[in-house]
Amino acid sequence: MDNKKIEKYIALKRKQVGMTQHNLVDSLAVTNKAISKWETGTWVPGI
Repeated sequence: MDNKKIEKYIALKRKQVGMTQHNLVDSLAVTNKAISKWETGTWVPGI
């Protein structure tokens, strides 16, 4: 999966389940900056 698809997928799924970026931060124990980078395609999380 390329970066553009990953960034859209993360944001789409987060919104589909009614989570804010802050909720996701709390659930994954990462920073707001990390979530923002994932959703803008600046950086892709390791899988």
